[in-house]
Amino acid sequence: MKAIHPKIVGVLTDTFKVPPAEIHPESTMDSLEMDSLAVAEFAVIIKETLGIHTPVDTLHRDATLADISDFIRAAARRGEPVSNAR
Repeated sequence: MKAIHPKIVGVLTDTFKVPPAEIHPESTMDSLEMDSLAVAEFAVIIKETLGIHTPVDTLHRDATLADISDFIRAAARRGEPVSNAR
């Protein structure tokens, strides 16, 4: 999660203006006050940032940031590209 978590934090703080102090591995989209539209936008930004297709249903509002990082790591192991774009 070390390489992925900072990118997720960057997206949450830069795009969604979530205070960094509120972002923890156990934080959920819901606890960060991300509504379904914000979660969908987050999925698009993650795809653009990391090159991983993240279906919105994977990023349900009670998914933790650790869950999301695990999903991205698993996608990378399957051979989906992970880029440093953005």
